Formats: sequence, structure tokens, C-alpha cells
Amino acid sequence: MLPTATTTPGGGKRIIGYFAEWGVYGRNYHVRNIKTSGSAAKLTHINYAFGNVVNSRCQLGDTYADYDRAYSAAESVDGVADTWDTGVLRGSFGQLRKLKAEFPHLKVMISLGGWTWSAGFSDAALPANRAAFVKSCVDLFIKDSRWAGVFDGIDIDWEYPGSCGNTCNFRPEDTQNFTALLSEFRSQLNAVRPGLLLTIAAPADPAKIAKIQVGQIHQYLDFINIMTYDLHGAWEANTNFQSNLYSIAGDPGPVYSVDAGVNAWLNGGTPANKVVVGVPFYGRGWQNVPSTNNGLFQPGSAAPATYEAGIEDYKVLKTKGLTRYSNSAAGAAWLYGNGQFWTYDDPAVMKIKTDYVKAKGLGGTMFWELSGDTTDGELINALYQGR
Repeated sequence: MLPTATTTPGGGKRIIGYFAEWGVYGRNYHVRNIKTSGSAAKLTHINYAFGNVVNSRCQLGDTYADYDRAYSAAESVDGVADTWDTGVLRGSFGQLRKLKAEFPHLKVMISLGGWTWSAGFSDAALPANRAAFVKSCVDLFIKDSRWAGVFDGIDIDWEYPGSCGNTCNFRPEDTQNFTALLSEFRSQLNAVRPGLLLTIAAPADPAKIAKIQVGQIHQYLDFINIMTYDLHGAWEANTNFQSNLYSIAGDPGPVYSVDAGVNAWLNGGTPANKVVVGVPFYGRGWQNVPSTNNGLFQPGSAAPATYEAGIEDYKVLKTKGLTRYSNSAAGAAWLYGNGQFWTYDDPAVMKIKTDYVKAKGLGGTMFWELSGDTTDGELINALYQGR
């Protein structure tokens, strides 16, 4: 049995946010923050990132963060401290279970792979390994009684079938194997319980999309989260937009846009209501940028930032005191001042994108990631208001 397209309460658009497993450390972002920011009531899905793929088997990414860290009453979603009693689910998994109890509309997905942990997918998708790999994922995240009821499905974040990502561990036959892998996931999830969700994080680059059987895979998927961000960044010599809705004249290239990525999936046969547009809760930045064109399409190098040069959370960018500029034809905004250029999405850009989603009849928005928002959930509120 194949899935039907999922809907959200009241028939509204999906709002899907990634929760970064490692955010509980230096970022001090915990599941409780999803509630206190007011975001839990507005989200429809949370993607927990990430589960690992090791030797063609699914594996937990960080057992301490996942299920072992004890939360105090003050840190906990429900104000009740974790104990060390046998059978008590601690860590983020336990907190997600509590969050779902308070917000029963929320669906939580385990996301597998991501930029760092996708190297094992090509082996796992081989015909000889495929069924056992999928079974290991379903057994670990769906059937394991220790966190029963936490996960409502699986999100596959293979970066990328048939193409280089963080590594170039891929095969030409990844194209067909990816389709077969999704079919196997769909079959095994349906065998456990009808209604379990299967989604993917998908590329926006036409060259990477060309390595995917776009016209076939959507039948196995509830929806497809297109990563329509990181289109440009400080790995390039010139400033540019990282998530512009449309391409514009003067772009030094390579020329990418949200619209081009979305249309590649639609033109390949993906139903519009299964297409979800990705938006960034962070910016990408350059320094030593000349003031010509207010910094746009100018030379520069990676700007200093909190955790990694060239990338900064929205909540930090809005406090920098830089001047905001926008280009209506591109459907994009940026900050410039003191030789720094930051390409980012703010609430006004989110409104442009939610209008676009509605106009094209798409399935909603997805974002990376929750800790980048303000403490009062400014960006999530913009997506919610525009849904």
C-alpha cells in the first residue's frame, strides 16, 4: 500500500523544523526551547538530526544526547526531572515524547545521514544490503521499545545519490538504488503500521536532481523537503544569495534559485502538494567586501562567526546592526556594513516565500534549524502566519 499525501490540522501547510542533536551542547538548545518559544504549537513536524549509517546499518548518532542525559525539572518540557529508574527515557528522545504528549498534532521524524554521515548510503542501498539496512533502521527507531512512540517515521537525508557531497563515495547505480531503497523503506514501514511517514531531504541543484529518478520516487514518499538554501556561500570568491527565490541579471554564477529547484521537481512529475520549500534560519557571510552594489556580487572571504567562519544564526545576525538591503526581483535580502556581507532570510523574506508556496500549491516549508531562531520564535511565527 502506498501513502497518500499527509495533511496538517485544519488543512494548513506543513512547517517542518530540524532539531540538531548536538545543539544541546554549545548552543544550549533543548527540546523545552521549542515549547517556551511558542514554536511547538506552530510546527507540524520535527526532524531529529541525525541517525548515522555505519557498515550498512542504522546507528544512533550520540547516545548521551539521544537518551541518556538527565534533565532537571527546570530544563524539562513538563517540569518533571528525569530519574535513573529503570525504564525512564531520558535525553532528547524523552523530552520529545513529553513534547508530543502536550502537542499531539506534532510528528517527529528521525533523519538519517545529513552532510556528515551520508558516505555509507551508497553501500547500504546495494541490492545485497538494502533489505537488512532498512530493517536495522526500522528496528532501531520505530520498533525499539525504549523510545516507543517517539518517532512517527523516517527522513532520508542522503547527500547525494550519484553525486559528491561531503565525500565522493557514490556509484553511478545510486540513481536506481535510491529508488529501490525508498521502495524498501516504504514497504517495511507499512508492514509495521500504516501511516508511518517516509520523507527525504532533496537537492535543489539541477545537476544533482538529474541523478535522481524524480518521476518515480514520489510514490513512496509523503513529502519531499527541498534544500533550497546553501545555493551560495563563502566557499565562493564573490558574495551572492544563498536562498534567492529567483535568479537575476548580474549573478556571477553558478546561477541557482529556489524557483529553479522547485520547478525541476515539479517538471519531473512530483505532485505539488508533496514539494516542501527549504528556508535557512542562518546566514552565510563574507568579509573585506567592497561597498559597490551594497556588497552584492563583490569579492570577499569568509566572515568570522560564532561557531564556523562564513555561517551565523539568524538570532545573531539581527543584532549586528548592519544595514538591510533587498532585491525584489530576486526575492532576497542581505545585510551589509563594515565590509561584511550576510545573505539571510528574515520575516519579510519568509512572507515572500510562503506566498510563493501558496501560489504554486506546494506542501509547505522546512527549515534548518531550530536553534537559529530567536527565543520568541520570530522566524517560525513568520512561516506560521504565512502558511
